[in-house]
Amino acid sequence: MTDTSAAIPAPARASPWQLSDATARRVRRRKRADTRFQLYGVGAIFIALAVLIVLLSSIAGSGIGGFVQTRFALDVTFDEKLIDPSGTRDRAVLAKADYGVVLMNAVSAAFPEVTDRQAKRDLRKLFSNSARFQLRGMVLDDPSIVGTTQKIWVPASSDADGFVKDGATTKGIAEADRRLKDRQIEWIGQLSERGAVEKRFNWSFFTSADSREPEVAGIGGALLGSFYTLLITLLVCFPIGVLAAIYLEEFAPKNRLTDLIEVNINNLAAVPSIVFGLLGLAVFIQTFGLPRSAPIVGGLTMALLILPTIIVATRAALKAVPPSIREAAYGVGASPIQVVAQHVVPLAMPGILTGTIIGMARALGETAPLLMIGMVAFIADLPGGPMDAATVLPVQIFLWADSPERGFEEKTAAGTIVLLVFLILMNAIAIYLRKRFEIRW
Repeated sequence: MTDTSAAIPAPARASPWQLSDATARRVRRRKRADTRFQLYGVGAIFIALAVLIVLLSSIAGSGIGGFVQTRFALDVTFDEKLIDPSGTRDRAVLAKADYGVVLMNAVSAAFPEVTDRQAKRDLRKLFSNSARFQLRGMVLDDPSIVGTTQKIWVPASSDADGFVKDGATTKGIAEADRRLKDRQIEWIGQLSERGAVEKRFNWSFFTSADSREPEVAGIGGALLGSFYTLLITLLVCFPIGVLAAIYLEEFAPKNRLTDLIEVNINNLAAVPSIVFGLLGLAVFIQTFGLPRSAPIVGGLTMALLILPTIIVATRAALKAVPPSIREAAYGVGASPIQVVAQHVVPLAMPGILTGTIIGMARALGETAPLLMIGMVAFIADLPGGPMDAATVLPVQIFLWADSPERGFEEKTAAGTIVLLVFLILMNAIAIYLRKRFEIRW
Protein backbone atom coordinates (compact mmCIF):
# COMPACT_ATOMS: atom_id res chain seq x y z
CA MET A 1 0.00 0.00 0.00
CA THR A 2 1.06 3.54 -0.72
CA ASP A 3 1.72 5.83 2.26
CA THR A 4 -0.46 8.91 1.76
CA SER A 5 0.19 10.54 5.11
CA ALA A 6 2.89 12.80 3.64
CA ALA A 7 0.43 14.28 1.15
CA ILE A 8 -1.97 15.44 3.85
CA PRO A 9 -1.02 19.03 4.92
CA ALA A 10 -0.63 19.67 8.58
CA PRO A 11 -3.30 21.96 10.12
CA ALA A 12 -2.25 25.63 10.29
CA ARG A 13 -1.49 26.81 13.81
CA ALA A 14 -2.07 30.41 14.92
CA SER A 15 1.06 32.47 15.63
CA PRO A 16 1.47 33.22 19.33
CA TRP A 17 2.17 36.91 18.38
CA GLN A 18 -0.93 37.39 16.28
CA LEU A 19 -3.24 40.07 17.78
CA SER A 20 -6.91 39.59 18.17
CA ASP A 21 -9.25 41.96 16.39
CA ALA A 22 -10.14 43.82 19.60
CA THR A 23 -6.46 44.24 20.53
CA ALA A 24 -5.60 45.46 17.02
CA ARG A 25 -8.36 48.06 17.23
CA ARG A 26 -7.00 49.28 20.55
CA VAL A 27 -3.49 49.52 19.12
CA ARG A 28 -4.75 51.52 16.15
CA ARG A 29 -6.66 53.87 18.47
CA ARG A 30 -3.54 54.33 20.58
CA LYS A 31 -1.41 55.14 17.54
CA ARG A 32 -3.99 57.63 16.33
CA ALA A 33 -4.03 59.21 19.80
CA ASP A 34 -0.22 59.44 19.75
CA THR A 35 -0.33 61.08 16.33
CA ARG A 36 -2.95 63.58 17.48
CA PHE A 37 -0.88 64.38 20.58
CA GLN A 38 2.19 65.05 18.44
CA LEU A 39 0.15 67.26 16.13
CA TYR A 40 -1.19 69.17 19.15
CA GLY A 41 2.37 69.74 20.34
CA VAL A 42 3.58 70.92 16.92
CA GLY A 43 0.53 73.17 16.62
CA ALA A 44 1.15 74.66 20.06
CA ILE A 45 4.76 75.41 19.10
CA PHE A 46 3.70 77.13 15.88
CA ILE A 47 1.05 79.16 17.70
CA ALA A 48 3.60 80.24 20.31
CA LEU A 49 6.08 81.20 17.59
CA ALA A 50 3.39 83.12 15.70
CA VAL A 51 2.41 85.06 18.84
CA LEU A 52 6.08 85.76 19.59
CA ILE A 53 6.68 87.01 16.05
CA VAL A 54 3.63 89.26 16.22
CA LEU A 55 4.71 90.63 19.60
CA LEU A 56 8.30 91.30 18.53
CA SER A 57 7.16 92.78 15.22
CA SER A 58 4.77 95.11 17.02
CA ILE A 59 7.47 96.25 19.46
CA ALA A 60 10.05 96.67 16.71
CA GLY A 61 7.63 98.56 14.46
CA SER A 62 6.72 100.95 17.25
CA GLY A 63 10.19 101.37 18.70
CA ILE A 64 12.48 101.60 15.71
CA GLY A 65 11.71 105.31 15.45
CA GLY A 66 13.08 105.85 18.94
CA PHE A 67 16.58 105.20 17.62
CA VAL A 68 16.26 107.96 15.01
CA GLN A 69 16.13 111.68 15.75
CA THR A 70 15.00 114.52 13.48
CA ARG A 71 17.03 117.74 13.49
CA PHE A 72 16.54 121.14 11.89
CA ALA A 73 19.38 123.44 10.82
CA LEU A 74 19.30 127.04 12.02
CA ASP A 75 21.70 129.96 11.62
CA VAL A 76 21.97 130.99 15.26
CA THR A 77 23.37 134.39 16.12
CA PHE A 78 24.84 134.41 19.64
CA ASP A 79 24.05 138.07 20.28
CA GLU A 80 26.47 139.46 22.82
CA LYS A 81 23.87 141.96 24.04
CA LEU A 82 21.59 139.09 25.03
CA ILE A 83 24.17 136.66 26.35
CA ASP A 84 26.98 138.75 27.86
CA PRO A 85 26.23 142.51 27.82
CA SER A 86 29.22 143.33 30.01
CA GLY A 87 31.64 141.30 27.88
CA THR A 88 33.29 139.67 30.90
CA ARG A 89 32.65 136.11 29.71
CA ASP A 90 31.85 135.14 33.28
CA ARG A 91 30.44 131.60 33.31
CA ALA A 92 27.78 132.57 35.84
CA VAL A 93 26.54 135.35 33.52
CA LEU A 94 26.70 133.09 30.45
CA ALA A 95 24.72 130.35 32.21
CA LYS A 96 21.90 132.73 33.21
CA ALA A 97 21.37 134.23 29.75
CA ASP A 98 18.01 133.76 28.04
CA TYR A 99 18.87 131.31 25.28
CA GLY A 100 15.20 130.87 24.49
CA VAL A 101 15.22 134.36 23.00
CA VAL A 102 18.40 133.53 21.07
CA LEU A 103 16.67 130.46 19.64
CA MET A 104 13.49 132.38 18.77
CA ASN A 105 15.51 135.06 17.01
CA ALA A 106 17.13 132.34 14.88
CA VAL A 107 13.73 130.82 14.07
CA SER A 108 12.32 134.24 13.13
CA ALA A 109 15.34 134.92 10.92
CA ALA A 110 14.74 131.64 9.09
CA PHE A 111 11.08 132.58 8.43
CA PRO A 112 10.98 136.38 8.16
CA GLU A 113 7.55 136.24 6.49
CA VAL A 114 5.98 134.93 9.71
CA THR A 115 4.97 138.02 11.67
CA ASP A 116 1.72 137.09 13.38
CA ARG A 117 2.11 136.34 17.09
CA GLN A 118 0.09 133.11 16.98
CA ALA A 119 1.93 132.02 13.85
CA LYS A 120 5.24 132.59 15.61
CA ARG A 121 4.05 130.41 18.48
CA ASP A 122 3.13 127.65 16.03
CA LEU A 123 6.51 128.03 14.33
CA ARG A 124 8.33 127.83 17.65
CA LYS A 125 6.51 124.56 18.43
CA LEU A 126 8.38 122.85 15.60
CA PHE A 127 11.63 123.09 17.60
CA SER A 128 12.35 121.25 20.82
CA ASN A 129 12.38 123.24 24.06
CA SER A 130 15.66 121.51 24.84
CA ALA A 131 17.38 123.40 22.03
CA ARG A 132 18.01 126.35 24.32
CA PHE A 133 19.96 124.11 26.69
CA GLN A 134 21.99 122.91 23.72
CA LEU A 135 22.87 126.53 22.90
CA ARG A 136 23.77 127.25 26.51
CA GLY A 137 26.04 124.20 26.61
CA MET A 138 27.81 125.32 23.46
CA VAL A 139 28.46 128.78 24.90
CA LEU A 140 29.71 127.40 28.22
CA ASP A 141 32.04 124.99 26.41
CA ASP A 142 33.38 127.66 24.05
CA PRO A 143 32.62 131.29 25.09
CA SER A 144 34.43 132.53 22.01
CA ILE A 145 31.34 131.84 19.87
CA VAL A 146 29.52 134.74 21.56
CA GLY A 147 29.05 137.43 18.95
CA THR A 148 29.22 135.01 16.03
CA THR A 149 26.66 133.23 13.86
CA GLN A 150 26.80 129.46 13.72
CA LYS A 151 24.87 126.88 11.71
CA ILE A 152 23.53 124.49 14.33
CA TRP A 153 21.40 121.38 14.07
CA VAL A 154 18.80 121.52 16.82
CA PRO A 155 16.34 118.74 17.71
CA ALA A 156 12.81 118.92 16.34
CA SER A 157 9.84 118.82 18.65
CA SER A 158 8.09 115.52 19.25
CA ASP A 159 5.21 116.37 16.91
CA ALA A 160 7.51 117.55 14.12
CA ASP A 161 9.75 114.53 14.62
CA GLY A 162 6.78 112.19 14.28
CA PHE A 163 5.61 113.92 11.12
CA VAL A 164 9.03 113.75 9.44
CA LYS A 165 9.34 110.05 10.27
CA ASP A 166 5.85 109.05 9.19
CA GLY A 167 4.17 112.03 7.55
CA ALA A 168 2.20 109.79 5.17
CA THR A 169 -0.11 108.79 8.01
CA THR A 170 -1.52 112.34 8.18
CA LYS A 171 -2.93 112.23 4.65
CA GLY A 172 -6.70 112.44 4.57
CA ILE A 173 -6.93 113.49 8.23
CA ALA A 174 -8.69 116.73 9.04
CA GLU A 175 -6.51 119.52 10.42
CA ALA A 176 -8.47 119.61 13.68
CA ASP A 177 -7.62 115.93 14.26
CA ARG A 178 -3.88 116.32 13.61
CA ARG A 179 -1.10 117.34 15.95
CA LEU A 180 0.36 119.71 13.35
CA LYS A 181 -1.49 122.42 11.46
CA ASP A 182 -1.30 122.84 7.71
CA ARG A 183 1.01 125.83 7.94
CA GLN A 184 3.36 123.96 10.27
CA ILE A 185 3.57 121.14 7.73
CA GLU A 186 4.27 123.75 5.06
CA TRP A 187 7.12 125.21 7.14
CA ILE A 188 8.65 121.75 7.54
CA GLY A 189 8.45 121.39 3.77
CA GLN A 190 10.30 124.69 3.35
CA LEU A 191 13.03 123.53 5.71
CA SER A 192 13.31 120.28 3.76
CA GLU A 193 13.70 122.17 0.48
CA ARG A 194 16.55 124.17 2.00
CA GLY A 195 18.30 120.98 3.11
CA ALA A 196 17.74 121.94 6.73
CA VAL A 197 16.05 118.66 7.77
CA GLU A 198 17.91 115.48 8.56
CA LYS A 199 17.31 112.19 10.34
CA ARG A 200 20.25 110.69 12.16
CA PHE A 201 20.87 107.85 14.56
CA ASN A 202 19.88 109.00 18.03
CA TRP A 203 23.03 108.36 20.05
CA SER A 204 21.71 110.62 22.80
CA PHE A 205 19.03 108.01 23.47
CA PHE A 206 21.77 105.88 25.06
CA THR A 207 23.73 108.70 26.70
CA SER A 208 21.06 111.09 28.01
CA ALA A 209 18.95 110.82 31.12
CA ASP A 210 15.17 111.14 31.27
CA SER A 211 13.50 114.37 30.19
CA ARG A 212 10.06 115.97 30.11
CA GLU A 213 10.58 116.41 26.37
CA PRO A 214 10.12 113.02 24.64
CA GLU A 215 12.33 113.96 21.67
CA VAL A 216 15.43 114.21 23.90
CA ALA A 217 14.58 111.68 26.61
CA GLY A 218 17.11 108.86 26.90
CA ILE A 219 17.90 105.71 28.82
CA GLY A 220 21.46 106.63 29.78
CA GLY A 221 20.53 107.26 33.41
CA ALA A 222 18.48 104.06 33.56
CA LEU A 223 21.35 102.05 32.07
CA LEU A 224 23.77 103.39 34.67
CA GLY A 225 21.23 102.76 37.43
CA SER A 226 20.73 99.19 36.22
CA PHE A 227 24.50 98.68 36.06
CA TYR A 228 25.08 99.86 39.63
CA THR A 229 22.08 97.89 40.89
CA LEU A 230 23.16 94.64 39.21
CA LEU A 231 26.77 95.13 40.31
CA ILE A 232 25.75 95.40 43.96
CA THR A 233 23.34 92.50 43.53
CA LEU A 234 26.09 90.28 42.13
CA LEU A 235 28.66 91.27 44.76
CA VAL A 236 26.21 90.43 47.56
CA CYS A 237 24.25 87.42 46.36
CA PHE A 238 26.91 85.42 44.49
CA PRO A 239 29.34 84.71 47.37
CA ILE A 240 26.57 84.35 49.97
CA GLY A 241 24.44 82.11 47.76
CA VAL A 242 27.29 79.84 46.63
CA LEU A 243 28.74 79.47 50.13
CA ALA A 244 25.31 78.77 51.62
CA ALA A 245 24.63 76.12 48.97
CA ILE A 246 28.03 74.47 49.52
CA TYR A 247 27.45 74.28 53.25
CA LEU A 248 23.93 72.88 52.96
CA GLU A 249 24.89 70.33 50.31
CA GLU A 250 28.33 69.22 51.49
CA PHE A 251 28.78 69.90 55.20
CA ALA A 252 25.44 70.52 56.96
CA PRO A 253 24.13 67.65 59.07
CA LYS A 254 20.81 66.19 58.00
CA ASN A 255 18.42 67.13 60.80
CA ARG A 256 15.19 69.04 61.30
CA LEU A 257 16.90 72.40 61.32
CA THR A 258 18.55 71.94 57.92
CA ASP A 259 15.32 70.48 56.55
CA LEU A 260 13.47 73.58 57.75
CA ILE A 261 16.09 75.83 56.14
CA GLU A 262 15.83 73.97 52.83
CA VAL A 263 12.04 74.19 52.82
CA ASN A 264 12.14 77.92 53.51
CA ILE A 265 14.71 78.53 50.76
CA ASN A 266 12.51 76.71 48.26
CA ASN A 267 9.48 78.67 49.44
CA LEU A 268 11.32 82.01 49.18
CA ALA A 269 12.09 81.26 45.53
CA ALA A 270 8.32 81.34 44.86
CA VAL A 271 7.43 84.41 46.96
CA PRO A 272 6.03 87.35 44.90
CA SER A 273 8.73 89.88 44.16
CA ILE A 274 6.82 92.80 45.66
CA VAL A 275 7.23 91.19 49.09
CA PHE A 276 10.98 91.64 48.78
CA GLY A 277 10.33 95.29 47.92
CA LEU A 278 8.44 95.71 51.18
CA LEU A 279 11.29 93.97 53.01
CA GLY A 280 13.86 96.28 51.42
CA LEU A 281 11.78 99.33 52.32
CA ALA A 282 11.43 98.24 55.94
CA VAL A 283 15.01 97.06 56.49
CA PHE A 284 17.36 99.06 54.30
CA ILE A 285 15.55 102.41 54.21
CA GLN A 286 13.54 102.68 57.42
CA THR A 287 15.89 100.71 59.70
CA PHE A 288 19.37 101.38 58.31
CA GLY A 289 18.56 104.78 56.80
CA LEU A 290 20.04 104.18 53.38
CA PRO A 291 19.14 106.79 50.72
CA ARG A 292 15.84 106.29 48.97
CA SER A 293 15.89 105.64 45.20
CA ALA A 294 19.60 104.75 45.33
CA PRO A 295 21.07 101.73 43.49
CA ILE A 296 22.62 100.56 46.75
CA VAL A 297 19.14 99.86 48.12
CA GLY A 298 17.94 98.41 44.83
CA GLY A 299 20.94 96.10 44.65
CA LEU A 300 20.48 94.82 48.20
CA THR A 301 16.77 94.27 47.60
CA MET A 302 17.43 92.39 44.35
CA ALA A 303 20.06 90.32 46.14
CA LEU A 304 17.39 89.12 48.56
CA LEU A 305 15.15 88.34 45.61
CA ILE A 306 17.52 86.13 43.62
CA LEU A 307 19.47 84.64 46.53
CA PRO A 308 17.13 81.59 46.79
CA THR A 309 17.45 81.04 43.04
CA ILE A 310 21.24 80.98 43.21
CA ILE A 311 21.20 78.64 46.21
CA VAL A 312 18.85 76.18 44.52
CA ALA A 313 20.80 76.27 41.23
CA THR A 314 24.14 75.84 43.01
CA ARG A 315 22.90 72.88 45.02
CA ALA A 316 21.60 71.23 41.87
CA ALA A 317 25.00 71.74 40.21
CA LEU A 318 26.80 70.24 43.21
CA LYS A 319 24.49 67.23 43.22
CA ALA A 320 25.27 66.61 39.55
CA VAL A 321 28.95 65.94 40.35
CA PRO A 322 29.35 62.12 40.60
CA PRO A 323 30.17 60.70 44.06
CA SER A 324 33.15 58.92 42.49
CA ILE A 325 34.92 62.29 42.20
CA ARG A 326 34.63 62.81 45.92
CA GLU A 327 35.62 59.22 46.72
CA ALA A 328 38.68 59.42 44.48
CA ALA A 329 39.78 62.67 46.15
CA TYR A 330 39.30 61.18 49.61
CA GLY A 331 41.24 58.13 48.46
CA VAL A 332 44.38 60.16 47.76
CA GLY A 333 44.22 61.85 51.16
CA ALA A 334 42.37 65.10 50.42
CA SER A 335 40.57 66.81 53.29
CA PRO A 336 36.82 67.60 53.02
CA ILE A 337 37.63 71.26 52.29
CA GLN A 338 40.10 70.27 49.57
CA VAL A 339 37.61 67.87 48.04
CA VAL A 340 34.96 70.57 47.76
CA ALA A 341 37.20 73.50 46.84
CA GLN A 342 39.53 71.74 44.41
CA HIS A 343 37.35 69.07 42.84
CA VAL A 344 33.60 69.48 43.36
CA VAL A 345 33.15 73.24 42.96
CA PRO A 346 35.29 73.57 39.78
CA LEU A 347 33.28 70.79 38.13
CA ALA A 348 29.99 72.37 39.24
CA MET A 349 31.00 75.90 38.24
CA PRO A 350 29.22 75.86 34.81
CA GLY A 351 25.91 75.11 36.51
CA ILE A 352 26.61 77.69 39.21
CA LEU A 353 27.37 80.40 36.65
CA THR A 354 24.32 79.48 34.60
CA GLY A 355 22.02 79.77 37.62
CA THR A 356 23.65 83.05 38.62
CA ILE A 357 23.25 84.63 35.18
CA ILE A 358 19.62 83.53 34.95
CA GLY A 359 19.01 85.03 38.39
CA MET A 360 20.69 88.27 37.32
CA ALA A 361 18.52 88.35 34.20
CA ARG A 362 15.47 88.10 36.44
CA ALA A 363 16.78 90.96 38.58
CA LEU A 364 17.32 93.07 35.44
CA GLY A 365 13.68 92.67 34.41
CA GLU A 366 12.06 93.20 37.81
CA THR A 367 10.06 96.34 38.52
CA ALA A 368 7.75 95.81 41.50
CA PRO A 369 10.43 95.66 44.26
CA LEU A 370 12.09 98.82 42.96
CA LEU A 371 8.80 100.70 42.92
CA MET A 372 8.47 100.01 46.64
CA ILE A 373 11.87 101.52 47.46
CA GLY A 374 11.28 104.71 45.48
CA MET A 375 13.26 104.07 42.29
CA VAL A 376 10.25 105.32 40.32
CA ALA A 377 11.16 109.00 40.72
CA PHE A 378 11.87 111.28 37.77
CA ILE A 379 15.66 111.49 37.51
CA ALA A 380 16.96 114.05 35.02
CA ASP A 381 20.68 113.57 35.79
CA LEU A 382 23.06 110.66 35.27
CA PRO A 383 23.89 108.94 38.60
CA GLY A 384 27.49 109.35 39.65
CA GLY A 385 27.57 106.29 41.88
CA PRO A 386 25.50 103.70 43.74
CA MET A 387 24.55 106.23 46.42
CA ASP A 388 23.00 108.73 44.01
CA ALA A 389 19.32 108.76 43.11
CA ALA A 390 18.67 106.69 40.00
CA THR A 391 16.17 104.53 38.22
CA VAL A 392 16.53 101.30 36.25
CA LEU A 393 15.55 100.28 32.74
CA PRO A 394 12.25 98.47 33.51
CA VAL A 395 11.08 101.32 35.74
CA GLN A 396 12.06 103.88 33.09
CA ILE A 397 9.93 101.99 30.56
CA PHE A 398 7.08 101.97 33.07
CA LEU A 399 7.34 105.74 33.54
CA TRP A 400 7.30 106.39 29.79
CA ALA A 401 4.36 104.05 29.26
CA ASP A 402 2.41 105.97 31.89
CA SER A 403 3.15 109.35 30.28
CA PRO A 404 0.32 111.07 28.37
CA GLU A 405 2.71 112.48 25.73
CA ARG A 406 2.38 110.61 22.45
CA GLY A 407 6.09 111.04 21.78
CA PHE A 408 6.88 108.66 24.63
CA GLU A 409 5.13 105.77 22.86
CA GLU A 410 8.09 105.04 20.60
CA LYS A 411 10.48 105.68 23.48
CA THR A 412 8.64 103.02 25.49
CA ALA A 413 8.93 100.52 22.66
CA ALA A 414 12.59 101.42 22.03
CA GLY A 415 13.40 100.94 25.71
CA THR A 416 11.62 97.59 25.62
CA ILE A 417 13.78 96.53 22.66
CA VAL A 418 16.94 97.43 24.57
CA LEU A 419 15.75 95.52 27.64
CA LEU A 420 14.89 92.46 25.53
CA VAL A 421 18.32 92.57 23.89
CA PHE A 422 20.03 92.56 27.30
CA LEU A 423 17.85 89.71 28.55
CA ILE A 424 18.49 87.65 25.42
CA LEU A 425 22.23 88.26 25.69
CA MET A 426 22.31 87.21 29.33
CA ASN A 427 20.38 84.03 28.62
CA ALA A 428 22.59 83.32 25.58
CA ILE A 429 25.69 83.68 27.77
CA ALA A 430 24.18 81.25 30.27
CA ILE A 431 23.49 78.72 27.51
CA TYR A 432 27.00 79.16 26.11
CA LEU A 433 28.64 78.61 29.49
CA ARG A 434 26.57 75.51 30.08
CA LYS A 435 27.43 74.04 26.67
CA ARG A 436 31.06 75.17 26.76
CA PHE A 437 31.97 73.73 30.15
CA GLU A 438 29.41 70.95 30.45
CA ILE A 439 30.94 67.58 31.32
CA ARG A 440 29.02 64.40 30.54
CA TRP A 441 29.69 61.72 33.10
